[in-house]
Amino acid sequence: MKDALHDIVQHTHGLGSIDLVKIVGDSNSTVLSAITEERSVILDAKFHHPIPEFIGTFGMPNLNKLNIILNIPEYKEDAKITITKQKMADETLSPSGIDFENKVGDFKNNYRFMLANVVNDKLKSVKMRGSVTWDIEIEPAVNSVQKLRFQAQANSDETSFIAKTVNSNLEFHFGDKSSHAGDFVFYHGISGKLTTNHSWPVKVFLDILTLPGDKMIRFSNQGAAQIAVDSGIALYSYTIPALTK
Repeated sequence: MKDALHDIVQHTHGLGSIDLVKIVGDSNSTVLSAITEERSVILDAKFHHPIPEFIGTFGMPNLNKLNIILNIPEYKEDAKITITKQKMADETLSPSGIDFENKVGDFKNNYRFMLANVVNDKLKSVKMRGSVTWDIEIEPAVNSVQKLRFQAQANSDETSFIAKTVNSNLEFHFGDKSSHAGDFVFYHGISGKLTTNHSWPVKVFLDILTLPGDKMIRFSNQGAAQIAVDSGIALYSYTIPALTK
């Protein structure tokens, strides 16, 4: 379970703008949802294997605290990590927190979960409205992500870029050619087409593409993009609404 906790923190708190996630689990699946503080990214994730200790609905708040605890050297080897539970009004048991104890038992911490009704209220608007049809789906190459980083540095005054399809290529454009601008081919030989010139946040894209795991990028003419990151433990899907001017 420690690996799963590290994975959650790395792919949520690691973005710098998620400090609360919702967990829903049963014997068949464990899923996670969250939204960034500025509501620029909606996250849905599903673990490849259900986590038995995560049966129930609860929130994991203050992920910075959890990150600090997980990285305390006292818990690096042979630590005892236990999910605590409490009885709910309907007599069912629900996860209530995590007890940490080092190997010799003389160093302890407790991390508290958020009750289901509280996290449901805080994250009640996590879903995108309606279904999204993805018009382009690509697996980004490492050098393409590096080129995106170079363009972001060269156009540091630009907070967004425009994705276009030109001659079967996916291009990213920065700035306005009446002033300073830059563009490059992010992917050659795509099989879809973008009919709308939506703008996307540069930092958000780079932050997600920097996370560990295999990645897939999707664009929709409906005004949404998605970056899926498979960490090996869970599949994290980050949905990004297009920027409005």
